[in-house]
Amino acid sequence: MLTAIICTYNRAKYIRPLLESIAANDLPKNEYEILLVDNNCTDNTREVCEMFAAAHTDVQFRYTTEPEQGLSAAKNRGIKEAQGDIIVYIDDDALVDTWYLRTYAEWFAAHPETMACGGPIEPLYETAEPDWMTPYTKALLTAWMNYGKEVREYPHGRYPGGGNAAYRKSVFDQVGLFNTALGRKGGNLMGSEEKDIFDKMHALNMQILYLPTPILHHIIPQAKLKKNYFDRLTLQIGISERQRTLAISRSKYAKRLFSECVKWGGTIVLLCLYTINFHPVKGWKLVQFRANVSRGLLGFISAV
Repeated sequence: MLTAIICTYNRAKYIRPLLESIAANDLPKNEYEILLVDNNCTDNTREVCEMFAAAHTDVQFRYTTEPEQGLSAAKNRGIKEAQGDIIVYIDDDALVDTWYLRTYAEWFAAHPETMACGGPIEPLYETAEPDWMTPYTKALLTAWMNYGKEVREYPHGRYPGGGNAAYRKSVFDQVGLFNTALGRKGGNLMGSEEKDIFDKMHALNMQILYLPTPILHHIIPQAKLKKNYFDRLTLQIGISERQRTLAISRSKYAKRLFSECVKWGGTIVLLCLYTINFHPVKGWKLVQFRANVSRGLLGFISAV
């Protein structure tokens, strides 16, 4: 049994299309369930879900709530409620292909050594892509991820995107649940909760693989392309990394600071290259990205 978990907070607009895309999957209905975790929604999410359930009585659909605000708390609720031994987290503002669930189910069945895996994430813009977008800012703002057409291990320092990640449920018995001090809470854009889990998995030598076929189509509204969102998100990345690494050790935090210095070097090189190629706006957006992350990492701001 596979459990597809959707953690949501006020995304009613996108929930019905997502649920319909999951219900259209070619994995037999008795081999999966859909579990939606309502993290204190104030919109009509419940009504939308009730309408879906009434229209799809053949789908094993369950609706539960998590009163503790935060994506990590909602993810943990999903783990506790899931009836499947395979858990697939799917972003609440996305669409999936008809073979999406089957790909994960078949891979885990055939490869008992694999403990977690993820797939590509492709942006689905509601408007046009801005001219300052680069592969780096695209990965940041849209969660874009694509490592090719072959099954492989993730590049060093990379891991499945949180909105398209599958685990054996037993993983959480060994590494624990998601850290509720990390991850988004309401309008807060904190992150790093997945990275924390994958770091613990790596420490136990658990196999984590990239699969090329279970693609998530991530819907990107215009609001996510505006400067205010960009600044908030990049600052919160730094704050999240500061909290995550300091919770491990001062040494871990020092290594992250060193890594930030290296990334600054790469950012300056990219700024020069984009400027030489008459695209300075792309380079300066990367500088803004790095500056905000560094501010958060160094603790130069007390509130967001």
